[in-house]
Amino acid sequence: MALGKRPDNRQAELFIATADLPQAPGHAFYRRLGKLLASANFDRWAEDQCRPYYADGGRPGIPPGVYFRILLIGYFEGIDSQRGIAWRCADSLSLREFLGYGPTERTPDHSSLTKIRQRLGAEVYERVFQFVLALVAEHNLLVAHEVGVDSTTLEANAAMKSIVRKDTGEDWREYVTGLMREAGEIDPDQTPSAAEVAKFDKQRKNKKVSNDDWENPYDKDAKIAKMKDGRTHLAYKAEHVVDLQTEVILAAEIYGANEADTATLVPSVESAQDHVDTTGTCRLIGKIAADKGYHAIDTLTAVEESALVGAKTYIPERKTAWNWKDKSPDQKRAVLNNRARTQRDYSKRLQRRRSERVERSFAHVCDTGGGRRSWVRGLENVRKHYLVKAAAHNLGLILRKLLGTGKPRAYGALGALPQLLQLAQITLQRFLRIAYAAKLYTRHSRIMLRL
Repeated sequence: MALGKRPDNRQAELFIATADLPQAPGHAFYRRLGKLLASANFDRWAEDQCRPYYADGGRPGIPPGVYFRILLIGYFEGIDSQRGIAWRCADSLSLREFLGYGPTERTPDHSSLTKIRQRLGAEVYERVFQFVLALVAEHNLLVAHEVGVDSTTLEANAAMKSIVRKDTGEDWREYVTGLMREAGEIDPDQTPSAAEVAKFDKQRKNKKVSNDDWENPYDKDAKIAKMKDGRTHLAYKAEHVVDLQTEVILAAEIYGANEADTATLVPSVESAQDHVDTTGTCRLIGKIAADKGYHAIDTLTAVEESALVGAKTYIPERKTAWNWKDKSPDQKRAVLNNRARTQRDYSKRLQRRRSERVERSFAHVCDTGGGRRSWVRGLENVRKHYLVKAAAHNLGLILRKLLGTGKPRAYGALGALPQLLQLAQITLQRFLRIAYAAKLYTRHSRIMLRL
């Protein structure tokens, strides 16, 4: 065989027969996902939900079912930006088949995805989440009796360098320049260079940036917060309410990063109960597990006074000295009842499951699902994208039950499972032969060696 050479300039063909276009066998994971959505009549349902947001006449736009499928691809492929998702869909033949586009058809552009996101209201995305939750209930994956609550930070699409003061409108450089004039570092009429401003800002002490004084003019909903890796950044807070028995996300709420966990626990759990009620399964949340950051007298009392009938909290208590003189009997009873429940062995088992399964949901949605970094601005837009990613996570649980895996990247590893088991068997037999030769064998090793 002769050596092949890559041509420098290839002339494009004028006509190409449709039968000569490349065809892909398709990805088994996305084919099964497409069958799942088709069996639930998702496309017609999505069109009915989005019909009020479109005009009666004019050129037909991108079908809503295709739009939400594209957002689902962002989770399953681990892509966080709309540009990346649009490029991936245009590049992959298997994803084209999943979306319903042929080899000669053009897939949606990222600008079209932005227009659709701006057109549709937030309630449509919440209904999509509830639709998937109803599918989860049909596959017997919804229990919703024991739930775990936790939160994490999402990096906003805004830079700290762009923040301005709310009272004067000064940006960071103008603010530091004013401090330099007050300290006598420069003359009143002198304008320092960027290097001088950075040097002074680095050396000065007691540097604090408060959300009460500063904001980003391009994304006013983003708040200054400390990220998981220790960086200070503009961010949002995502809070999950997870079914501890099936790992289904019952609610995925987005808040400002400066909102305390004690203030968002009750609204998130109430939202989870509302989502469960839409499935028609008549299930009630009975036990709520959270970490110490959620413990507060007002929070424990609010759970008992909320619409969560009969729900009990399992929240570890901080070490503090209580003064019951200014507390009502209901507040004292809520704290003491929660304290008694957390001291039981059942509470410890519940906390272990909460720390494992709620954190796993964040790992799937944020770390491998492309949800840690947001490329849209505004609390409502961030919530729209995040709800679809949480819905995709729940779809992955259904597919894990049907296929054995919840993401396409892990589906390929299933084919190598028999080889891995065979290799493990061979390794075990070699080990037992060595042990037999060294007379370290037992009755069980002789039985395994015969197998």
